[in-house]
Amino acid sequence: MQVGYVSFDGQLLHFNNRRNNFRNDARLRRFKMSILDDKVRTSLKKDLANLKTNVKLIVFSQEIECPSCKDASSLAEEVATLSDKISVEKYDFVLNKAQTEHYKIDKIPAIAVVGAKDFGIRFYGVPGGFEFSSFIDAIKLVSSGDSDLAQKTKEELAKITKSVLIKVFVTLTCPYCPAASKLANRFAIENDLVISETIVATEFPHLSNKYNVFSVPKAVINETVEFEGALPEEKFLEQILKT
Repeated sequence: MQVGYVSFDGQLLHFNNRRNNFRNDARLRRFKMSILDDKVRTSLKKDLANLKTNVKLIVFSQEIECPSCKDASSLAEEVATLSDKISVEKYDFVLNKAQTEHYKIDKIPAIAVVGAKDFGIRFYGVPGGFEFSSFIDAIKLVSSGDSDLAQKTKEELAKITKSVLIKVFVTLTCPYCPAASKLANRFAIENDLVISETIVATEFPHLSNKYNVFSVPKAVINETVEFEGALPEEKFLEQILKT
């Protein structure tokens, strides 16, 4: 069973698969357990109250060989209950090939955060722990459609004419990782040619080995440029422009 954490507003909350925890208690099986406690839900409702446009959380999973898929789906569904402007679509990674190919999903669990258009923001693995703040930030970003980047950064990104794929490897307990994933998401908002993937390294050990992920955050851009650490906006941009 995969274990994760949900973090919001300075809190780090433990969650796991309640069905597994309480499988021997028939009374508890009748209830749908909440991942987020009341205090976090109240804070999130306020934070999401001013969403401008509708947001879809498109979840890709499958029933077998994906221990954390149910957690990813449950987290997306619970976040969707916090705002009328958030909805969830769920697809089977194997059976729904058309959707899988359309959103270019190549591993699960995956959540595509989509607004009025698809900005190319993807989360692979359960976006819990400190990455929960990145997940919520992505929802607000795609709803607004505004990257909130510096004007100079926007001008440089506008010059990009080829596809850019940014992979940001994170762990749920890394306090520095959200800065990297949030910034990658902002680059994706600003330029349609940029795709941002936040990848929970511990859920995809084969990728961690492939890209030599020994510390996080680690970014890999177009398979050719990589760096470790949460770089400031202008330095991250420099790495993108090298590709």
